[in-house]
Amino acid sequence: MKIITRKLGLLALLVALAPAGVALAQSGTPTTTGPTPQADPTPVPLDGGASLLLAAGVGLGLKKLRARRRA
Repeated sequence: MKIITRKLGLLALLVALAPAGVALAQSGTPTTTGPTPQADPTPVPLDGGASLLLAAGVGLGLKKLRARRRA
């Protein structure tokens, strides 16, 4: 349990100290022009897939915790 706490603490520290510009995929001005975006884009629901992925992650985590406690 101590190792997990250390890893989570290190991860939180790295995320907190990461500069904002690191996550940018493209910087500067674009060199080519592409299609113009629509004025009113069609809304896409993201809740169904995201909630299923979240539930699967929680289930997998609980399974691993139970297996670790048994051993």
